[in-house]
Amino acid sequence: MPSAPAANEFVPASLDATDWANIAPYYDALATRGVHSARDLEQLILDRSMLDATTGEAEANLYIEMTRHTDDASIQKAYADFVSSVEPNMRKAAFELDKKIARSPFARDLPTPRYAIYLRNLAVDVELFREESVAIQTQLSQLDQRYSQINGAMTVQFNGTEHTMAQMGRYFEDTDRALRESAWRTTQARRAQSREEIDSIYDEMLAKRQQIAKNAGFANFRDFQHRRYKRFDYSTADCIRFQDSIATTLVPLQQKIHEARAKALGVTKLRPWDLAVDPFGRAPLRPFEDASRLYDGCGDMYRRMDAELSDMYASLADGDCLDLASRKGKAPGGYQYQRQRSGRPFIFMNAAGVHRDLVTMVHEAGHAFHSLLCANDPLVDYRNAPMEFAEVASMSQELLTLPFLSEFYSPEECKRAERDRLEKFPTLMPWIATIDAFQHWTHTHDGHSVSERRAQWRALDARFGGNCDWSGLEEVLDSQWQRQLHLFGSPFYYIEYGIAELGAMQMWMQSRRDSSQALANYKKALALGGSRPLPELFETAGIRLDLGAGLMRELAVETERALAALPV
Repeated sequence: MPSAPAANEFVPASLDATDWANIAPYYDALATRGVHSARDLEQLILDRSMLDATTGEAEANLYIEMTRHTDDASIQKAYADFVSSVEPNMRKAAFELDKKIARSPFARDLPTPRYAIYLRNLAVDVELFREESVAIQTQLSQLDQRYSQINGAMTVQFNGTEHTMAQMGRYFEDTDRALRESAWRTTQARRAQSREEIDSIYDEMLAKRQQIAKNAGFANFRDFQHRRYKRFDYSTADCIRFQDSIATTLVPLQQKIHEARAKALGVTKLRPWDLAVDPFGRAPLRPFEDASRLYDGCGDMYRRMDAELSDMYASLADGDCLDLASRKGKAPGGYQYQRQRSGRPFIFMNAAGVHRDLVTMVHEAGHAFHSLLCANDPLVDYRNAPMEFAEVASMSQELLTLPFLSEFYSPEECKRAERDRLEKFPTLMPWIATIDAFQHWTHTHDGHSVSERRAQWRALDARFGGNCDWSGLEEVLDSQWQRQLHLFGSPFYYIEYGIAELGAMQMWMQSRRDSSQALANYKKALALGGSRPLPELFETAGIRLDLGAGLMRELAVETERALAALPV
């Protein structure tokens, strides 16, 4: 692993990087610095990396607080001010530095193994930058903030108590079918109140994204975004092939799982409120009552699993690295955000005491391990792996922790949790294909109407949605995509989960053969960060990058075999 930067740092750690007036002199100094050799260029890159880490952490802290407190006007304003007044200036200044580095005659003299990926990525940033798009990107960030505020404000009164959307998830696992249905309908009625506003936000986003694509010379935003995400190792055609592979290989397995669930529940057809409950009438898995128990129990798991991972996990207790419990005013979902200057990860989630929360915790812990294992790379760009592999880091934890769930569950409950995770492979992947296909359609059908979009979503559900009966609930079905926050804040960042799930399932198979070697491969690959090409990251982990039906079928067979060996 490359060594950390020298003590004589270019940017002081105490700099307030939330104010453009404070950071502009550093960008100016780099822009005007003379470069007379490859050594000069390398030092420029390292100093620029430190500046990027400093400004990146400032933005991270503002974003974190914005999602923690969607109902605090001053916090929302602080983030909005940064987005509107600092980010546009940074984008322009960064572009000038990108050009200076990428077009330097000394770039070819930099050590090739070390800087090849950095220079390749930089060339794409220079290629795609358009000054006229900077203001549009700011507007998109503001729209995404509005989407988060709408969702963060959603609560319902149920059983005499106010609940957030995350807290309502507990009722979807209740064995009383009438209660589940009532909870589900109550939740959906609240979401319906914001349905049109969210549709309007998405329409506005689509138009602005299309303009960004046109500014850069692309026919549509899909092709622009694939290039912007630096997808060198697969194409849009491969994404469509990936969707087709899921339809032919995993959707049939999903249907079998749904048929077995309906039979166990004693119903002719599954309804949306039947998908989370235990089909045999057992009480829901309840791994913890409060978020402190969630943290402590995972710590016990990692102490049994691996000493190095255990130490990294324990370090999250310090430095404001965790906000786990669900509460009113928090944005939905979960994430891990690396604060690049201090090297301190932050895990955000909405824990309500359900099994899904335990899965989210180890998932985000995987991201934190990734961040910590490559935190000392002097190049901030290399502290971020390609998303397709970043999600291998997190999704693998959902599987590698399965043998250690006794910290939360009885032996019988551990088997239930294992079955739940293995069934996730053939049920999650069709959802990923649905979201990816939906994005392809919405971003290549410029000017489509809301009714056309809803019809397309319904068609995709018919193709990938399994055996759930939505009759009489078609309007609710038509807006289910609105819950997927990636569509708003990170367009086209979702197929990565599918590619990563293939990698994670391979890590699971590898661990079944040799758990120690699998963990060693896992950590070795994570420590590379983003310094190597995507296929090499997969190879280092002992897995392969393959979007075709062959690997998918191989994993499906192994999954079915493992499920058959588990008690129901």
